[in-house]
Amino acid sequence: MTNAAKWPGGARCAVILTVDFNDDLGIRTQAPDIGGREKSLSVWRYGARRGVDRLLATLAEYDVPSSWFVPGQVVRTHRDLVARIDAAGHEIGMSGEACEDFDALDLAQQKHAFDSGHAALTASLARPPEGFRPFTGNWAPGFAAHLHARGIAWTSTWHGDDLPYYHHDAPLIELPLHAELEDEPYFAFNLAPPVPAGQSRIASYREVLGNWTRDFDAFHRFGLCFVMRLHPEIIGTAGRIGVLRDLLATMRARGDVWFATGAQAASWWRERCRANEPGHPVEIFERHRSTIV
Repeated sequence: MTNAAKWPGGARCAVILTVDFNDDLGIRTQAPDIGGREKSLSVWRYGARRGVDRLLATLAEYDVPSSWFVPGQVVRTHRDLVARIDAAGHEIGMSGEACEDFDALDLAQQKHAFDSGHAALTASLARPPEGFRPFTGNWAPGFAAHLHARGIAWTSTWHGDDLPYYHHDAPLIELPLHAELEDEPYFAFNLAPPVPAGQSRIASYREVLGNWTRDFDAFHRFGLCFVMRLHPEIIGTAGRIGVLRDLLATMRARGDVWFATGAQAASWWRERCRANEPGHPVEIFERHRSTIV
């Protein structure tokens, strides 16, 4: 596909909003010593208490679909909340069992974490998920084939492009991320244990909106796939939700933007593009990796 590509309905660009709903599991992985610190844990539990509903209301206001990633333990703990997300018409994908760091797991352990979370989500939704995103870390060689065998059609965790592409070792569509299109690098904060390490964060709302708007303008200009990664405990506060509302209003005002779930975007890309373009970074990486393994 070339720049200024036409998307479904003649849209100039695609927008996919993804949401990581991890409750307090993610911070327990990032900062293990947070266990037992109820005041700090409450920062991340805010998502389930307030953030999810506020985010759902905003998405409904602008009629925007989204794709959520939920680990198995959150599915079990917040079954009613997950059901509410599903009933609102949003896609729900996989995120392991307990926000595991995949860098710390071998292939067998990665498969076990996936299978456990997959069973919980499939039982809750009465259907298997199509999308997958690990909380953090890299998956081992052979894991992509396991995803494909279990019915996963798309992932969103790698970088390396502004358009969807195929993974080399399994027919999975990747919807690539960019750190500047996530809320966490701007806003995640806790005093003790320090998040981020060394402190200093909580960016200006006006400047973050300016960054996201400028990125959207560029993605729109070149006909690309704008993938956001949000967290209900971060973007779902009373003030920050206004940043997302303003951004969605700007996108809606263009009139030529395709808002899609990850599954919809992956399916459309698969029908339109049968393979990666020659010289794609993922192909070059695989050739390099194969020479050193």
